[in-house]
Amino acid sequence: MWGYLFGSGAKKDQAKNSIISLREQIDTLSKREKHFQKQIEELEATARKNVTTNKAAARTALKRKKEREADLDKTQAQIDSLQQQLHAIENAKLNYETMKIMSQGAQAMKHIHGNMNIDKVDATMDDIRDQVALGEEISDAISRPLGQEVDEDDLNEELEALEQEALDAKMVNAGKAPVHNLPTQQLHEPEPAVEEDDEEEELRKLQAEMAL
Repeated sequence: MWGYLFGSGAKKDQAKNSIISLREQIDTLSKREKHFQKQIEELEATARKNVTTNKAAARTALKRKKEREADLDKTQAQIDSLQQQLHAIENAKLNYETMKIMSQGAQAMKHIHGNMNIDKVDATMDDIRDQVALGEEISDAISRPLGQEVDEDDLNEELEALEQEALDAKMVNAGKAPVHNLPTQQLHEPEPAVEEDDEEEELRKLQAEMAL
């Protein structure tokens, strides 16, 4: 249906013209509908006015009213049919335009992807990872100092020697008795001279008592 209506420029114009014609016809019928509605109201008013004074006129007015009501029903039915057809064509045109844009998008994606496939994508990603790794290695190399590099073996031997020296010093210090743990009496040499003076003083006191 889309190809039939919109497959070429001429058919697109045909669809556009059909939509315009349908809308114009619906507008014409809507005016006719209003005209019939107004006539029906006027005829009903005439019938009411003459129902008691001129029954023949009232009857004629009612008869014409029935005819206008039939015309109104036909007009409204035609409007409904045209509106349905207009709605269907507009939907078909909208669907076609949507599919056309989607088709253009699909063609654009095909053009962008070109000869790409998953194998080529994986290979490209591998190349990118390799280049990133290479860049990191280059950065590390540039960041290293330019001076002479230290021999790790010599460094380890010197470190072990320092550790052994510290351990030996700790063992030597552990062999000495702590000074603060000795009794107070052992920290001082006896003072015999003081004790001898005390004894002589005590002896003199005894001699004095005996002399008395």
